[in-house]
Amino acid sequence: MAQTPRSAPRSGGPRSGPRTPRQPRQPTEEPELVDKLVHINRVAKVVKGGRRFSFGALVVVGDGRGRVGYGTGKAREVPEAIRKATDQAKRNMIRVPLREGRTLHHDVKGRYGAGRVVLRAAPAGTGVIAGGPMRAVFETMGVHDVVAKSIGTANPHNMVKATFDALRNCVSPRAVAARRGTNVRDIIARRGDMGAGD
Repeated sequence: MAQTPRSAPRSGGPRSGPRTPRQPRQPTEEPELVDKLVHINRVAKVVKGGRRFSFGALVVVGDGRGRVGYGTGKAREVPEAIRKATDQAKRNMIRVPLREGRTLHHDVKGRYGAGRVVLRAAPAGTGVIAGGPMRAVFETMGVHDVVAKSIGTANPHNMVKATFDALRNCVSPRAVAARRGTNVRDIIARRGDMGAGD
């Protein structure tokens, strides 16, 4: 009598309900992402039969609304290296708060290795004043007005990593007000007073 209840669930077990169609639908975000190729590096390895070439790619991916990420990939062919870098960039995306959806909330500095960058918020109509790798980051992120300066190395990898270090330090007035326990209007008013004093 003890074997009958054990055999009953086995006969109607996993095949009783269709579970395969119930999967989360997430491919809606994929078409919205914009990727930009920042740099491709060709590396030659000398072997007995000659040279073997491999390619390293640096790609920046963003959704144009404050989310951005970067990734690197290496392969024997350029398309495969770009695909690896794009997949890594999609996995390592961060969200940056934007003022009015067009610029940063405040000035910020970033550093990585020998690369140092300075990012400054700009009024409407300024445009993206930045060079090379930094411009690709801002365009994919959706920033329309910003002034950026790279101080130090011109290595695109270090420039992109220094830019992301600066973007991680960007905070919105709402986050500052929540942390201090004050009102958002006080933070914005104080920011206006500091700008007038400078």
